[in-house]
Amino acid sequence: MKSICVFCGSSFGRRPDYEQAARAMGRAIAEEGLRLVYGGAKVGLMGAVADAALAAGGEVIGVLPIALAEKELAHEGLAGLHIVGSMHERKAKMADLSDAFVALPGGTGTLEEIFEVWTWGQLGYHRKPCGFLNATGYYDQLLAFLASSVEEAFVKPDMHAMLLVEDDPKRMIDAFRAYEPPKTPKWIKRDEI
Repeated sequence: MKSICVFCGSSFGRRPDYEQAARAMGRAIAEEGLRLVYGGAKVGLMGAVADAALAAGGEVIGVLPIALAEKELAHEGLAGLHIVGSMHERKAKMADLSDAFVALPGGTGTLEEIFEVWTWGQLGYHRKPCGFLNATGYYDQLLAFLASSVEEAFVKPDMHAMLLVEDDPKRMIDAFRAYEPPKTPKWIKRDEI
């Protein structure tokens, strides 16, 4: 594993704990000698995770749609910044650059990003780990809902088990390193998309 993709809010949320978690995640990625891939912005938790990784000597790569770059949201201190045409291209580029994916606190965009890459893993597009950094229990209710989706037979238990959950960045990285993808057959091969 060389790179971890972080999905998180473009705002700070209302609790200081969220920013602290983002900074801790960025620091941990850098201290583990890994590259941070993220959405490329300088605002909110996105800016905090990037700033913390950079301050710890890490390599940070951003991927930002041109519409957001034109609003002057781009982080200027990154090792690399990919400007892409759309949100779809952004997610595809981030996925290609990353070996693991983690969602920190965030809104609908964060959820959409982590659910998409988790779904790609379920379909066999990749075999990379996905997880939630459940800072201060932010995702508790969502995780309870996801457990109920297994009970209601909409999500298979082995697909649910693909989603890793930790509340500490170092444990999240350790869980990524120990990840074993499900042994189920792939439904779709990457070269078929």
